[in-house]
Amino acid sequence: MMSSWLSQINGNDDDPHYYASDPEASLITTAQPTKFMLGTGARVLSSILSSCLETNEELILVTCFWAKSKSQQDVATLLRKLSEKAVSRRDGSKIRVRLCFSSISITQKLFQTSSLVGKIYSASAWVKMGLPTPEEIVGLDLIVKSVFVKPFSVMHPKFLIVDRKRAFLPSCNVSWEDWFEGCIDMKGDIVKKLFGFWIAFWARGLPALPELSQSLISYKPLLAGQSEHMAINTISFSPEIGTISAFLLPSPHHQNPKFQPFGSAAPPATPLNIFLLHALDTAKAGSSIYIQTPNLTSKPFISGIFHALRRGADIHIVTSRRLMILEQLVTAGTITEFEIWKLRRRYAKYMLRPDSLELGTPRPGALKIGYFKPENSNPGEPVKSHFKCVIVDDETTVLGSGNQDRASWYTSQELGIAFVSKEATISILECLTEALDGRVEYIR
Repeated sequence: MMSSWLSQINGNDDDPHYYASDPEASLITTAQPTKFMLGTGARVLSSILSSCLETNEELILVTCFWAKSKSQQDVATLLRKLSEKAVSRRDGSKIRVRLCFSSISITQKLFQTSSLVGKIYSASAWVKMGLPTPEEIVGLDLIVKSVFVKPFSVMHPKFLIVDRKRAFLPSCNVSWEDWFEGCIDMKGDIVKKLFGFWIAFWARGLPALPELSQSLISYKPLLAGQSEHMAINTISFSPEIGTISAFLLPSPHHQNPKFQPFGSAAPPATPLNIFLLHALDTAKAGSSIYIQTPNLTSKPFISGIFHALRRGADIHIVTSRRLMILEQLVTAGTITEFEIWKLRRRYAKYMLRPDSLELGTPRPGALKIGYFKPENSNPGEPVKSHFKCVIVDDETTVLGSGNQDRASWYTSQELGIAFVSKEATISILECLTEALDGRVEYIR
């Protein structure tokens, strides 16, 4: 898993493609994971934003969807508090905030330029977007930007960078849905890689960012009501885990969806796609792969699952029913439930073959599939799962924005990070197992 997949990357025609000339230097890094949390998007983002109050000089916030919601209100509250913090220093310095998103409305998608420079919103538009007025945040140097490429290419990553020292990788958007989400909090060299990705794509058309002074005093107030937004499950990683190996896994957007009436076009050879396919292709008897995804419509990924099962790898899938049905039909021509049914039928058919040891065929691995369900009907209980995670052999965890659906694999920009550490992975898996207890309906 460590680096043999790098040679398969072909990104010279992608944008950004800064990693293509030297993937090893651009993508292989280290990380210091500090915390992992699970909960509804509102709870997860509330926790992240309270930590972002530590910002002294610069905050970068990237999301895909920017929708009217409690989370949007929390971002506005954060901006006001950061402005107050900057003004209280009385040295005239401002805190830079770069707010980047891809989708805000159908009108925006229809009429916004498809240029990758995107659109920068004037201060007069901020209030309509749920942001404070310029007069409320005089202590901030705020720039708001969106990028969307017609017809289907949303910029799907979600991440936050605080003073280029700390980063958060949530699965949730700034939106209203009560969905099951997750986030990892990290420090270390991976933050530099994330910042480099932001510079390569989102910084286009923006004023160059200066070097940080790193000399300002830390300030850590809490968001009002923070105690009311506790995550479903949270773990702090043991300091003994220390610095671990990590891979930055960008997946640039592709304007051409490559729809084919019959068969399936090969997916773009992006770092994220190649890494996931490599994980499936190298799985063998005794291997185990845990997959949690909102939807499952990527045919190359599903094919990889089946062939891993044939080689004896155990596969455990958790997904959602009736989630974004119209989007699935438009971007994939199918839905998750149908693809799950086909996978189960194909697997059952294969299991009925004569188990001929003379042919040297290994015993197939176990297939376990479950659909997320709410544990109860209480307010704040997640009703669908939007969390994205692939865990390989209890040692490698891939987190980020990428779903295992056709849109993520073929058209959307995505961003993942693979963390290689048995201790960290087992902690994440235990946290997930506890949080999902009573929230999954298994069908086999």
